[in-house]
Amino acid sequence: MKHRFKELRIWQVAMDIAGMTYELCASFPADERFGLISQMRRAAVSIPSNIAEGAGRESELDFARFLKISVGSSYELETQCLLAARFNYLTDEQAGLISDKLDQWQRMVYMFRKTLNTTT
Repeated sequence: MKHRFKELRIWQVAMDIAGMTYELCASFPADERFGLISQMRRAAVSIPSNIAEGAGRESELDFARFLKISVGSSYELETQCLLAARFNYLTDEQAGLISDKLDQWQRMVYMFRKTLNTTT
């Protein structure tokens, strides 16, 4: 069963997270362009991209696997945001805001994955 990924709330929120990440990275120092900025953007883009790719797969088991990859990218992004706050590229408030958004999204994905038929 294929899912229409653009209609999935988990994909929509993941797109919001990617947008937030790009906005936050815009204020980082230029010398981080190939470091933390690149890593954060890559992780942020991976989150909705893996949802979309998984939604197009033939089985819900495959979809669940891509959701796991997406969740892994979200943890990676959260770690990078915490590092950015430690380096004073983000305020604690900014880091907390995206961390809360990621936590909310991770819970949404967990609940969504429970609806998938992954026993076949």
